[in-house]
Amino acid sequence: MNINEQVITTFYAAFQKRDHQTMRRCYSDKVIFFDPVFEDLVDEEVPLMWEMLCKRATDLSIQFGTIHSDEEYGTCEWVATYTFTKTKRRIVNKVKAHMRFQNGKIIEHSDQFKLRHWCRQAFGLKGFLLGGTAWFQNKVRKLAQQNLYDYIVAHQTLK
Repeated sequence: MNINEQVITTFYAAFQKRDHQTMRRCYSDKVIFFDPVFEDLVDEEVPLMWEMLCKRATDLSIQFGTIHSDEEYGTCEWVATYTFTKTKRRIVNKVKAHMRFQNGKIIEHSDQFKLRHWCRQAFGLKGFLLGGTAWFQNKVRKLAQQNLYDYIVAHQTLK
């Protein structure tokens, strides 16, 4: 196992335990994150997103594997299973992570999953009917991003 595969393993093993502090240490101070919901996050926003998700999760289960990397890039397949608190519906989100590394730290991280599938699970019939539309997906993004920015503001006032 090379150093980047070790970083990936450390990151997702920490996620399994909701250990956002260890997850934070896997990132460089300068980092870019993208996924279908949070889209473009940078620097401190990235570990704060994971912190928020870890702290708010009530029944999160993470499974991961199929880790590959070279000196600069790595991938990992992972599955998050949890209850979406807004609708109390069960989510099984299958994700492929793509990471770029520098000096043993993640500098770019993108998670790839089908947002329409997530919407179907999270919102039932409404998600089935509307989850593939840009309008509905943008509503989901705006709500998630607002939750993150509210969390970041609250985090800054606690410092």
